[in-house]
Amino acid sequence: MTGPVLLTGAAGRIGTWLRGGLPERGWAVRCLDVVPVADVRPGEEHVVADVADLAAMVDATEGASAVVHMAGISGESTWPAISRSNIEGTYCALEAARRAGVRRVVLASSNHATGFTPRPAVGLLTEADAPPRPDTYYGVAKATMEALGSLYVDRYGLDVVCLRIGSAFAEPTTTRHLSTWLSPADTVSLVDAALKAPSPGFSVVWGVSDNTRRWWDLAAARSLGYEPADDAEVYAEALIEAYGEPDRADPAHARVGGEYTTAEFDAENFEKP
Repeated sequence: MTGPVLLTGAAGRIGTWLRGGLPERGWAVRCLDVVPVADVRPGEEHVVADVADLAAMVDATEGASAVVHMAGISGESTWPAISRSNIEGTYCALEAARRAGVRRVVLASSNHATGFTPRPAVGLLTEADAPPRPDTYYGVAKATMEALGSLYVDRYGLDVVCLRIGSAFAEPTTTRHLSTWLSPADTVSLVDAALKAPSPGFSVVWGVSDNTRRWWDLAAARSLGYEPADDAEVYAEALIEAYGEPDRADPAHARVGGEYTTAEFDAENFEKP
């Protein structure tokens, strides 16, 4: 590929990791966010724009080699907010890529696209074992993201890789994260693999580190060239001492979406008073 990778959501947590890690893998980065990034790095290009502004997105995508779409609200919110930022924003990212002639798009999906899926009693969940079963408006937006990605592959011939990201944090902070953690280094490795994989067509893969307690099968991600290096188990002793062993009767450990499947995430809890 020639040209920079357009990275949306560049000022966010994952965007910041990718800004640091992708250039080390040989990728030039064009950063896009609705706010300026805090620390401009040598060699970066920068665009301040709303990802839901199609004209701005088309302009930003011109000359790019790929789009890595990380922009959007990173948790549950109201339907108007989620639908504009996360659904309209995904449409604009894909449509801008199509209009600009960019053939590779990497989308930040989420485990919450399948959140009400029960964890298996034994074995690991493959992507085929977990069709869309969203747990929130946020999860609906991620399921819609995958559907839009599929459309742009089948109708327009793009290559689209959807990453069903688990819990992307600097380190695990709950016992659930012992299963769902995606480390910063493995985040970079996963996106790099999604960018480099030859002709992936439409691919949906779990985005998680090689955790001893993980719930998800990594075969599909590994088929792209992903080689995770980290395991949340190194944090297990401290987390279990603080919070106790995970209880499979607790929805946080019984369902893929964890606490997002509980009444705490009912819509009325996110409406403005």
